[in-house]
Amino acid sequence: MKTRLTQLKELLNTKILLLDGAMGTMIQQEKLESEDYAGIQFANHPFPLQGNNDLLSLTQPNLIYKIHYAYLEAGADIIETNTFNANRISQADYGLESQVKAMNFASAQLARKAADEFTAKQPNKPRFVAGALGPTNKTASMSPDVNDPGFRAVSFDELVETYAEQAEALIEGGADLLLVETVFDTLNAKAALFAIEVLQEKYKQKIGVMVSGTITDASGRTLSGQTVEAFLESVKHVDLISIGLNCALGAEQMRPYIEELAQKASLPVSAYPNAGLPNQFGEYDESPEIMTGHLHDFVSHGFVNIIGGCCGTTPHHISSFSKMALDAKARKIPERKHETVFSGLEPVKINRQQNFVNIGERTNVSGSKK
Repeated sequence: MKTRLTQLKELLNTKILLLDGAMGTMIQQEKLESEDYAGIQFANHPFPLQGNNDLLSLTQPNLIYKIHYAYLEAGADIIETNTFNANRISQADYGLESQVKAMNFASAQLARKAADEFTAKQPNKPRFVAGALGPTNKTASMSPDVNDPGFRAVSFDELVETYAEQAEALIEGGADLLLVETVFDTLNAKAALFAIEVLQEKYKQKIGVMVSGTITDASGRTLSGQTVEAFLESVKHVDLISIGLNCALGAEQMRPYIEELAQKASLPVSAYPNAGLPNQFGEYDESPEIMTGHLHDFVSHGFVNIIGGCCGTTPHHISSFSKMALDAKARKIPERKHETVFSGLEPVKINRQQNFVNIGERTNVSGSKK
């Protein structure tokens, strides 16, 4: 009998798969008050809890299930768990580090229940659960203190422990795969990927992983400074299900970077952009029809294998994407090139097309003993 992971990989060879849309956007529409977030369980919690969307999997499970249901009904093949900030580092802001395992386990079970219900209704269209691993609110590559460039608010080892705790609870809760998403610092992502590798050894089983980075502005780089190709080279040593981009930009602004990724990635490519750029109120205005037009461009040019929506998208967007991609052909995966590539902020290649590669080191021209 095929595993769900095998099923997913086979489907990626034959069709465009649909990821769901924004969880936060749907929650915001509910206009929840602080007591709604706290529920009965955390009514006496000493810290304010409003805005802690991940906690709603414990305090308002019916709401989270309803959102998953709406996206599945709209045609999503893959739904993400409500766990973008359900990690020990991010939950420290709310004093809820002790609830991280419970949040992730409950979130995975809610998504699993909804996905299984739709798979039972339509066995020819299996639905999958991706455990969402967000970037945390700390970065391992950069200092938050302009006066101390060497300072780091978090270490690589701390991130590994944080991600391992979250990932393990998601897998135990029933997630089919894990999605390391909205990567603005590749070192954070590499900590997540290492944590997942450790879990694979522990469970003696393959854990499927998708990775999605975020380009922060028109420079075409992540927040930590990497180009799209450098980001790809930094993580492609891992056996990934897909690599892609999400958040920060609307589909129109994301196009050149998705095109570049499609040309250079020898694995499936995903794209789930925002519903345009935020307006002066921080809201997203791009309609399902407009956004579908942009994603149709991605699909028709063979840039993507997975499409979905990030900030500002709703089940109406996903439904529109689903209809557009119904008969679309899957992107053909280019053959992997075998060459030596080093990746910093930009990639450095050593191949037969390079006549001379100068490998240099610091030269002490000032004559100091050091």
